[in-house]
Amino acid sequence: MKIITRGVIFAAIMAGISGPAEAKKPGELWLGADISGTTHDEARGVYSTDTLGNQTENTRLMKDYGMNAVRLRVWVNPHGGWSGKEDVLEMARRAKALGMEIMIDFHYSDWWADPEKQNIPASWKDYNLEEMKTALADHTATTLQYLKDNGIDVKWVQVGNETRNGFLWPIGKIDVDDMSNIANYAALTTAGYDAVKSVYPQAEVIVHIDNGFDNPTYETIFDGLKENGGKWDIIGMSVYPYWAIKYNHEPDAASTLRDAITNIRKLHARYGCDVMIVETGVDSSRPEEGLEFMNSLFDAVINDADGACTGVFYWAPESFQTECPDGTREGYALGAFRNRRPTAILDSYPRAARLMQKD
Repeated sequence: MKIITRGVIFAAIMAGISGPAEAKKPGELWLGADISGTTHDEARGVYSTDTLGNQTENTRLMKDYGMNAVRLRVWVNPHGGWSGKEDVLEMARRAKALGMEIMIDFHYSDWWADPEKQNIPASWKDYNLEEMKTALADHTATTLQYLKDNGIDVKWVQVGNETRNGFLWPIGKIDVDDMSNIANYAALTTAGYDAVKSVYPQAEVIVHIDNGFDNPTYETIFDGLKENGGKWDIIGMSVYPYWAIKYNHEPDAASTLRDAITNIRKLHARYGCDVMIVETGVDSSRPEEGLEFMNSLFDAVINDADGACTGVFYWAPESFQTECPDGTREGYALGAFRNRRPTAILDSYPRAARLMQKD
């Protein structure tokens, strides 16, 4: 992945955005990470460490880096119970003990859900639309009530994960070039929204789309939701320069970030709601360049998004690549660790926290 220096990135962003920049007030930016895989890693004997190699519980480590929130995914009937409601409760308790806010991310699947796959849970596979709405609402409300009954407060809830192509396929499947099924997508989204509010009335509901640089797609989907009674409080987006460049959507990291910030501003103006970057990540094999990008992202969010972006969450920062004897690497490329230790990438978070504390 080609990432240029922070000064060049930020200059490119500023050149591509018109209108006055409005600095955010201290305390208005949520700094977080999706650390849903922590307990599964621990069960396999994989523990987070600090930069000196000292074993540190992952939630504690994220807190030490200045984060004030965590994001936790929920699967319906997952193998081994990982990311089931009991597992989510364990992670939520850790976050609560550290005074961190909690975002719950419903995938509405038994496993990973993203733009390439939105598989219906096995136990729901024969349901029609009305039955699917009921199952979705029951699963959402039951999971959240379980957390609430165990003393957990939830600040945000995602109804679906990266649903650019809809979710619960084929019933809720959409395509930006064919929105004929948008009413189903909106109905399922609203069923989730109402279920969230029935348990946590003050929680903010997020509809999450990937490719944060792609304003036309966002407007097509959210216009469609609005026209069909879809409900949301916050627009969530993924911003990954690595994938944007790999699939030739953007020429470089600077363009990816510039277009995402422009999109945030446009969405805020068009729909009157806040936006959160609920997933981001950079190439952990090039940590200094990754740090420069993340610093530029925070600079742009804090200073140049008209106050519209209220949070930045890194996806699975504890993930790492291991260097093999033959020179290849194994593992997830976009975490923030290398050989089981944090890299400089995470230094962007305490820096962002300091920026937000300034008068």
